[in-house]
Amino acid sequence: MGAINRRAFIKAGVLGGAAGLAGLRTAIGSSGEATAGNPGPVYRTLGRTGLKITVVSFGAMLTPEAEVIRAGLDRGINYIDTARRYMNGKNEGIVAQAVKGIRNNVYLATKARPTSDTKKDLFRDVEESLTELRTDHIDVLQLHSLKGRERAFIPEVREALVQLRQQGKVRFFGVTTHTNQAEVLQALTEDPDRFFDVALVGYNFKSPPEIRQAIARAAKAGIGIIAMKTQAGGYQTAALGSISPHQAALKWALQDANVTAAIPGMKDLAQLQEDMSVMGLALTQGDERILQRYGQAIHPYYCQLCGKCEGSCARGVALSDIHRCLMYAEGYGSRELAREVYRQIPKRASLGRCRDCPACTASCVNGIDIPAKLERAGRILA
Repeated sequence: MGAINRRAFIKAGVLGGAAGLAGLRTAIGSSGEATAGNPGPVYRTLGRTGLKITVVSFGAMLTPEAEVIRAGLDRGINYIDTARRYMNGKNEGIVAQAVKGIRNNVYLATKARPTSDTKKDLFRDVEESLTELRTDHIDVLQLHSLKGRERAFIPEVREALVQLRQQGKVRFFGVTTHTNQAEVLQALTEDPDRFFDVALVGYNFKSPPEIRQAIARAAKAGIGIIAMKTQAGGYQTAALGSISPHQAALKWALQDANVTAAIPGMKDLAQLQEDMSVMGLALTQGDERILQRYGQAIHPYYCQLCGKCEGSCARGVALSDIHRCLMYAEGYGSRELAREVYRQIPKRASLGRCRDCPACTASCVNGIDIPAKLERAGRILA
């Protein structure tokens, strides 16, 4: 398949509406059937859950139309990742429209709010998600955006999750993590109760070795690993000309047998076709050269979210969270998402703390100009 610009929007009359879906099905097959140049669905087992899911599954965070998700399901995708707060609470409703009539053929993963650390909060989040998703159960419920081991071991949180499972409302438990990922994975791996079944982890060709190693240990312990952020920000760059690096980036993540699946965000039919075409394909030397050039192009501003900069800010600004927001705005092309995530940051750690700071002390071990990024973030997120 030729390179497709992931940021290109599909215009009405080309791949829009019913004609667009018909065109997509002609190009990549329907109902999971294989076509020339487009292999059928490929599955791996999600750790000790036993769920067999497609290696390219659906990241619905930025998908505005249920028809796009449904096109992926018709092609064989059987796992969708959403969250209670995505699109200001609207994303789960879009997913519900997509799975109408085929819910029993699809696994749904959603997330509690990042601030939900009590039984009352978790019960509320699950009831709201069940209502929005129009279902009676959630296959994988995830604690959202862990930065360390603490939240995963709160007794009240675990008690609430167990009760939700006993009520038949939740089948499996998971966590998501963007920062201090190796620490979070290690905590889950060493947990004698083997409480959490799934981990959603930022993982791509720019990830440091400790992430790959932590993923391997977690997978060996029976934890199902789902990879997010596989496109390393999804930035547009002139370094590759018309060549898209995104298929190569996706293949890189999936070459790791310890990763069950990736959930690239797919906003339109072009992105869906580009990503689904990767299933069953090996990473080539050509892919590696593409990733090398792409990596060099984004190196000056791509944050690996390692968290090592956090202690360098004298005022305690949440640098990793702000870098992630900036990536959503500049890479994903969604200022709405960037601002939505930014609003979750406590005022004591927000960009407001940068005001009247005589000199920025924040530093990055990978050489990113943090003061410059904070200045951009202030303009975009304020």
